[in-house]
Amino acid sequence: MGLTSNATLWTTAAAALLLFAGTVWQWPRLAGRGWRAVTGRVGLLLATQVALFAAVGLAANQAFGFYASWADLFGKENDQGVVVDHAEDGRPTGPLRVVDTRRLAGGGQTSTSGQIQQVAVAGRTTGINSPAFVYLPPEYFDPQQRTRTFPAAVILTGYPGTAKALVDKLEYPRTARELAKAGRMEPTILVMLRPTVAPPRDTECVDIPGGPQTESFFAKDLPEAVAAHYRVNKKPGSRWGVIGNSTGGYCALKLAMHHPDVFAAGAGLSPYYTAPSDPTTGDLFHGDKTRRAEADLRWFIKHRPAPDTSLLVTSSKVGESDYKPTMKFIDMVKATKKTRISSIILESGGHNFNTWRREIPATLEWVSGRLSSP
Repeated sequence: MGLTSNATLWTTAAAALLLFAGTVWQWPRLAGRGWRAVTGRVGLLLATQVALFAAVGLAANQAFGFYASWADLFGKENDQGVVVDHAEDGRPTGPLRVVDTRRLAGGGQTSTSGQIQQVAVAGRTTGINSPAFVYLPPEYFDPQQRTRTFPAAVILTGYPGTAKALVDKLEYPRTARELAKAGRMEPTILVMLRPTVAPPRDTECVDIPGGPQTESFFAKDLPEAVAAHYRVNKKPGSRWGVIGNSTGGYCALKLAMHHPDVFAAGAGLSPYYTAPSDPTTGDLFHGDKTRRAEADLRWFIKHRPAPDTSLLVTSSKVGESDYKPTMKFIDMVKATKKTRISSIILESGGHNFNTWRREIPATLEWVSGRLSSP
């Protein structure tokens, strides 16, 4: 049974319930002071607690999409092989392979609801392989619009996160479709993946000396691969958007600030502003003080030329630990008088999917308004 399957969750929950009932039933028989009785009580309590915590952990993983499989959980995820497709004239169309396709949940045909494609992307310059989901709006399949190109945006999860959660839990494709139908955003291609491109390591979208070149993958390889495979807007001056939550939010802001020639807009939902250093990240900079400083977005906005891009940050007055740092970051960006800054500040809201779902519609509309129309 898979890590995220309902069968696994209900089996574990049933085991916890049965162990609890068994503990209550057997307790009088194990009331003695002998080693058998003590061992029995300890064993029943331990088994019940383990089953209970496992059930709660599985439920939390299903709700928030931390890990996609048992291999992902234990850090043994295997890299996917990638096939390079070729056009009829023999030129490579880019290192991207479509693995599976499905319609938008609750929708009709692709011509009315769009399509979600599961893809594998291979970085041409970085050698990084990463799975992703691509949402193609229904207009992409309209025969009368077969020459139309579309704006594109990268959507990033937090750490560890799963790309599937962006589709099923945070519902980016459904929200984008509803906004487009209502005329509140342009039909847009969404490329959804997690920033953890070298699992289980948290690379924080950094080009690690001697390690994964994560920032270059997102800023160069990913846009090139997608643009070679799909009808992405390529007119002069057209740039992408990038959105993320938590770790993905930090990455989104950094990518837009470091690469304004690629990203016209970056939105961080509940972001932080500097790369952490902990057991999940390892040594990200290997003593390179310049790289470390530039990974601090507040240092960057103060000591580097202000990037010609638009930024959006979100937080909550109650429930988010980043509220004060976010307000300080807003003031620092405003002082540049070149980089544009916007914000969504809720009265209350935690660091969770429910809060981000409240912010996503306005964020998508904001990003769309800053991308070049085809």
